[in-house]
Amino acid sequence: MLSFNTVYAQQTNDPIIEYIIESIVDNQAEDFDYTELVDRLNYYRRNKINLNKTSREQLQELVFLNPLQINALLNHITINGKLIDELELQSIDGFNLETIKNLLYFAGINTPSGFENFSFKNLFKEGRNDILIRYNRYLEAQKGYSPGSTSRYLGTPERVLTRYRFAYSNNIQFSLNVEKDPGEKYWNNTNNQTGPDFVSASLYIKDLRKLKKLAFGDYTLQFGQGLTLWSGLSFGKGADIFTVAKQDLGLRAYTSVNEYSYFRGVATQINLGKFDFTPFVSYINLDAGIALNPITNAEDISSLQQSGLHRTNSELNNKNRIGQFIFGGNLQYNYKKLSIGLTAYHSKYSKNFAPGNSLYNKFDFTGNSLNNAGINYSYTLKNTYFFGEFAHSLNYGFAYVNGLISSLSPAVSMVLFHRNYQKDYFSFYNQGIGESSTAVNEKGFFGGLQIKPSRKFELNFYTDLFKFPWLKFRVDAPSTGYDVFSQFTFAPNKTTKFILRYQFQNKQQNAANQIFVNTLEFVKKSNYRLDAQYQINKNFSLKNRLEIVQYHEENTNNRFGFLAYQDINYSPLSSKLSGNMRLAMFETDGFDTRIYAYENDVLYGFSIPGFQEKGIRFYTNARYNLKRGVDFWLRYSITKYNDQTTVGSGLDEIQGNSRSEIKAQIRFQF
Repeated sequence: MLSFNTVYAQQTNDPIIEYIIESIVDNQAEDFDYTELVDRLNYYRRNKINLNKTSREQLQELVFLNPLQINALLNHITINGKLIDELELQSIDGFNLETIKNLLYFAGINTPSGFENFSFKNLFKEGRNDILIRYNRYLEAQKGYSPGSTSRYLGTPERVLTRYRFAYSNNIQFSLNVEKDPGEKYWNNTNNQTGPDFVSASLYIKDLRKLKKLAFGDYTLQFGQGLTLWSGLSFGKGADIFTVAKQDLGLRAYTSVNEYSYFRGVATQINLGKFDFTPFVSYINLDAGIALNPITNAEDISSLQQSGLHRTNSELNNKNRIGQFIFGGNLQYNYKKLSIGLTAYHSKYSKNFAPGNSLYNKFDFTGNSLNNAGINYSYTLKNTYFFGEFAHSLNYGFAYVNGLISSLSPAVSMVLFHRNYQKDYFSFYNQGIGESSTAVNEKGFFGGLQIKPSRKFELNFYTDLFKFPWLKFRVDAPSTGYDVFSQFTFAPNKTTKFILRYQFQNKQQNAANQIFVNTLEFVKKSNYRLDAQYQINKNFSLKNRLEIVQYHEENTNNRFGFLAYQDINYSPLSSKLSGNMRLAMFETDGFDTRIYAYENDVLYGFSIPGFQEKGIRFYTNARYNLKRGVDFWLRYSITKYNDQTTVGSGLDEIQGNSRSEIKAQIRFQF
């Protein structure tokens, strides 16, 4: 079967953004949402950062820059004055040609910045408007839309997104998203909501004298290393070993269509000399499952629901079921290369959380209010960057991380990272780095190396040792494991690149054939990947991938997965038409050997399908510039399976052995 995670990304002919995103998405969960990242990169592609007037926070938004590179750039400007020529970047420690190329795609040295020429006349004269409308749906009939069926979706099968953006320089941004998912109604009229299924809006102002940031509407908060308070986009372990050191962005506008993990209200960041103070207040309704407490006869929260889907009566009944009120603040001290932050906030819910029934749920949060506090730090000493955070959920447990990034030589960099998350630590906005999806009940040590002996060669390697002191889902005893990753990159010239990757994971879970006593067994998974990318001429480029997965449980035969694909990209400089296509073949032994692969998509959109079973997949994606400021995208994809009579399950089931999708999008800029 083929599962989808569709979010929003780059133009079809934008290889730099594609490369940056793919280097991050390779090692993430299948339900990860990258809308915020691709929005951010495309925004700075059009509204470039002024390197002579930028801040550490703004440079951290460019995820391909690590903390040592950011410190080196800011230190160079402090010592030598403003950059006069872009060629100066070559003299900065840690800046190779690829880093400089990527940086100058999103930044410059003479770009307009700030409110120097601001007036309401200039606001509308120089401000940029962007309206985007997207429509997509599966072409085959799905079970959930069958007429007369007692169990069916209430809405229509298409997904529709309407998106508006306004931007004045990098200082004023307004965002509005209106969206319905497949199966949802265009207009709801229930006890919990009247109107479109999902509406999100934000007004964001930056660098207005002492007021560094101001957000009205929907916003995110990202502080420290993600243990105390981190909402929205977050990265884990991946091909870029430096992502284990989170680069907190503080207050940001929320522009994603993900219907979870954001705040709604007002927040601001005020500069007080060496201190920055960020107070915030939020009230939002959340989707939740409700269960009747047999003792108190009251309604308790059995689970918070993050899918954002409201297609059936039961899903609609859970929509906006509870209220969440949060207030708090962050105080950040910055002096030269030292930064210390203190975060504290209070969360209040309209109903109590019910304890889980399983033994591994013993330490879950119960009640309806929670207080969190944490302190984080970062410090640069010569060629070494130190970072860490200590967090405490009051009346519950603790969590802490410490790490460093060090440039051992011009060709070798090292990352060390230690973590300890207690089993009773709890935060509703906890996105610390770990093997699990949440930073709870885990201890671990991560060590990584990046070696760049020359412009043509690069080797990234890490090993991560971890253990879980308490039980987990499908793991009925304390358990251990480790993860080893290596990637070798060879780029003989500017238009050719080869990537060879190997990853091995070994961790414990419940034995498959248990009779009287639950026991654990080690499960081993190996991934082998070979990529080849090369330019044929000015108009065409190709990309090939071969990937093999091997999965082994004790006392069972090995299971395998296989994926091979060919990409063709057409991107002429002067033509109104550009596009790409892919033909993929796959065969796996089921869910455990599924393989995920990034796909190009329409502007602000890409998908990461998960391949399993046996079949072929084809897609083609085209962009046409109708006239200045008006672009049109069209995408078609189809997957055919061998020896299957149905595709999908439940209400998504399709009769037959194929599933195809059409997607159309138009954008107006003025």
